[in-house]
Amino acid sequence: MVIADDVAKWMVEQIQDKRFLYQEEVVHKIRRKFGESFTHVKPNGNLAISRIVLRAFKKVSRNSVVWERGERMWRARTDHDGRSRQQD
Repeated sequence: MVIADDVAKWMVEQIQDKRFLYQEEVVHKIRRKFGESFTHVKPNGNLAISRIVLRAFKKVSRNSVVWERGERMWRARTDHDGRSRQQD
């Protein structure tokens, strides 16, 4: 049985392989690969990653991944990144 931690670890593996992970693309991949229970439809009709997966992802990637708000993607942390998880 797949749990949110499995999805989160898969997301980290994707970033390690590709160096980045676009939210809009990965949510559809999660739904196909792991099932609907790991995504939800927001009131505006957009598909989103479930909060439980995002919490698990944050936990396993805290020091290795940053969120690029403008690009709406996660990427591997680099030496020039600030201390915050969110980068502009």
